[in-house]
Amino acid sequence: MNRLLRILVEPGFFTNGSVHTALVVGAGAALVSGVVGVFTVMRGQSFAGHALSDVSSAGGSLSFLLRMNPLLGFLGMAALASGGMELAGVRYARGRDLATGVVLGAGLGLAALFLYLDSTFTTTTGAAITVMFGSMFAIPASTAILASLVGLVALVAVAVLYRPLLLTSVHWELAAVRGVRVGLIALLYMLVLSLAVSLSAITVGAILSTALLIGPAGTALGVARRPGSAVLLACGIALGATWLGILLAYDSGAWTPQHPWPVSFFVVALLLLSYLAIGRSPRRVPRPANGEM
Repeated sequence: MNRLLRILVEPGFFTNGSVHTALVVGAGAALVSGVVGVFTVMRGQSFAGHALSDVSSAGGSLSFLLRMNPLLGFLGMAALASGGMELAGVRYARGRDLATGVVLGAGLGLAALFLYLDSTFTTTTGAAITVMFGSMFAIPASTAILASLVGLVALVAVAVLYRPLLLTSVHWELAAVRGVRVGLIALLYMLVLSLAVSLSAITVGAILSTALLIGPAGTALGVARRPGSAVLLACGIALGATWLGILLAYDSGAWTPQHPWPVSFFVVALLLLSYLAIGRSPRRVPRPANGEM
């Protein structure tokens, strides 16, 4: 067993502090993305999740310019964008997509400005690569505590909102008839979504965070018969892909000495393989069990 472990894992993996931080932060991002991603796909708001991920890059870029914690930058910009998209007051898909597109364009414009200022007026190197594609082994240990807190808030919020969130995700008109405050639930959901994309942005980057949000959920919804089962499966897929991606990225330092491959590449590749292996495009929304609604 030890011999097999030595073959699969390069020396120093289990004692490396950067690896420990990556495993903790990556696990939090994977679990939150798995849970929130299922509702994102069920609500037909994958484009909103993608837009928030891209818009959050403006906050990440600004954080490098102001020399602050990048997670705070991602989180602040994503929260502002999610509120703006939902408070536009549109319910139907065409109106939501229009509002989302406007916010997305504005956010990417700000990201371009802040990245230009980063490269012009600061000594920060690699800010654009870190913001857009992530640098999991470069996450400071102090960020693990903040990321864990953000993840805990997101998971608690979903647990509290689970029943009305599930009902509005399946049939918002029926939810309104039953007295559910559909607008408030939608706003709270968007804020939770901003937490999820911020955590995934700090790990695999703003551009690729959609893969962690939508990939496991899409795979799980293709095979699960109940929303609860889909959530558990999505969390398992996301966590497995993230931790295995970290291991492969660490090992790649031996394949190409001094030039390890990015973690985000392995995570996204593993998510794609899992979708091709066991997933398919969901043909219907999983039916809630009697106790789930």
